[in-house]
Amino acid sequence: MNLSIPYHLENFIDGHFIGPLSGEFIDNVNPATGEIVGQIPNSHKKDIELAVSAAQKAFATWSVTSAESRFLILNKIAALIDENIEALALAETNDNGKPLWLSKKVDIPRASANFRFFATGAMHFAAESHSMEDKAVNYTIRQPIGIVGCISPWNLPLYLFTWKIAPALAAGNCVIAKPSEVTPVSAFLLAKICKEAGLPDGVLNVVHGDGKNCGEAIVKHPAIKAISFTGSTKAGEQIASIAAPMFKKLSLELGGKNPNIIFADCDWDKMMRTTLQSSFSNQGQICLCGSRIIIEKSIYEKFKTEFVEKTKKLTVGDPLKDENKQGAIVSKMHFDKIMNCIDIAKQEGGILLTGGNALQPNGRCANGFFIEPAIIENLGPDCKTNMDEIFGPVVTLQTFETKEEALQLANACSYGLASTVWTQNISVANQVASKIQSGIVWINCWLLRDLRTPFGGIKNSGVGREGGWEAMRFFTEAKNVCIEF
Repeated sequence: MNLSIPYHLENFIDGHFIGPLSGEFIDNVNPATGEIVGQIPNSHKKDIELAVSAAQKAFATWSVTSAESRFLILNKIAALIDENIEALALAETNDNGKPLWLSKKVDIPRASANFRFFATGAMHFAAESHSMEDKAVNYTIRQPIGIVGCISPWNLPLYLFTWKIAPALAAGNCVIAKPSEVTPVSAFLLAKICKEAGLPDGVLNVVHGDGKNCGEAIVKHPAIKAISFTGSTKAGEQIASIAAPMFKKLSLELGGKNPNIIFADCDWDKMMRTTLQSSFSNQGQICLCGSRIIIEKSIYEKFKTEFVEKTKKLTVGDPLKDENKQGAIVSKMHFDKIMNCIDIAKQEGGILLTGGNALQPNGRCANGFFIEPAIIENLGPDCKTNMDEIFGPVVTLQTFETKEEALQLANACSYGLASTVWTQNISVANQVASKIQSGIVWINCWLLRDLRTPFGGIKNSGVGREGGWEAMRFFTEAKNVCIEF
């Protein structure tokens, strides 16, 4: 199929690709080169109204389409993603700046896995019944909500875009979806794939634009009954302030400042290899990255020496070259934010052990946005650097002597998305896991994901859960029917 990318991207509404009604566009910049490579629609309220109208028309049929039919269409979408992995991965890398090998290995395969998983979910999603002895029986109907809004971030563009869309479609809803304006291309290509797969017109509508105009119009529209959002805590607060008084269902997956607790009895080689990955994957631009590394004091100097040495060997440069482990920061704005955070860390008394410098690779990437992975020590738990999400290739090191001290440090900040614990003592592992304030705890591993499990955080890391039946429940309304004998 044709997955060519035009200079001017278009919205996908009612099965057709159309420009923004305002005629306004936003520049799309390749972060590895700093060059404007295209433009995307800057959609407004009227574009959302057009998309909602299409979705309302389609919902009457899609909501009663058989589970088997939805299964077949979603599986076809998954197959087409797999067939076009090279084109999708290249688009993702050019948009986001991440290494091409990472897009091929993780992002695009996971996008197809999301569709395949929830396609199966549509076939097996079941209701409940409750018998009241010889008096009555109650049964529960799970019905699609109607029109739902799915707003996804720029760090894992297609990966997280499909993570929201697939369960919404599987449950029988029609979707108004907004990808990040920073990384729009793979969502545009997915719309082409959905059309090819036979998804009925109006069931999925992809509308491009910024948060202020496009995103806010989605959240405010009275016909959109649920919002699933992944992004910053600040943006989540704004969405909640609008949606909550309108009694919309909300799923908010927000920021993280995740602790990585390392005990002296850990499997050293596995821990070191995985910690390097959990610190700097995707240039640290994953909400699950362990940005606060908390190390038992007896092994601190050994850990610091080896971790710094291995971090220095991470090659940073052109994301199209397989030998580079680190690519570009997603945008100039985010690049400037990260560099400012590093300056603040220094002002707070932090000691920069390695990295933290802007890079200008030779060749085509000379004007791109690149930062050396940074490791910082000598900062306490209450400083800005250890409290605020940086979302970049920056980690801090802290020490502990007791399990209780480790937990105190881990729980010191206002986020509670994910955590990692390294120990061979299963009793210690379980004790720490039960007391850590996070929605996800990995023990002796990181980012090992089972799509059946609930995903989400506590505190300032969000509200609600995604994944498995949690996602299918979110995108449906439960109705109880009671029949007296």
